[in-house]
Amino acid sequence: MTRNISVAAAPWPRLMFDASLLWAEAGTVMMLRGWRMMAGGAPAKREAGRMLSEKVEAGFEFAGAVASGKVTTPEGAARKAMNAYGKRVRANRKRLG
Repeated sequence: MTRNISVAAAPWPRLMFDASLLWAEAGTVMMLRGWRMMAGGAPAKREAGRMLSEKVEAGFEFAGAVASGKVTTPEGAARKAMNAYGKRVRANRKRLG
């Protein structure tokens, strides 16, 4: 039995797969950051500040894309949000790992 997936629905399975990979990588970053913060001291303070600033930056990046009209579809919004946060997650994974 084969299913016909409409062209409009086609990006969503790939998006969910990519989101799953991002969620897994974000979990790893959370663990690594937790270890760094449990150690205390100046590195822990820097990490806490970095966590906050990165989330704000990613939020502004996403909001700017939406406000400028660069994001026009729900799938585009989801993809832009994943890209905005994903590049920071990947950079942190590389830096902390």
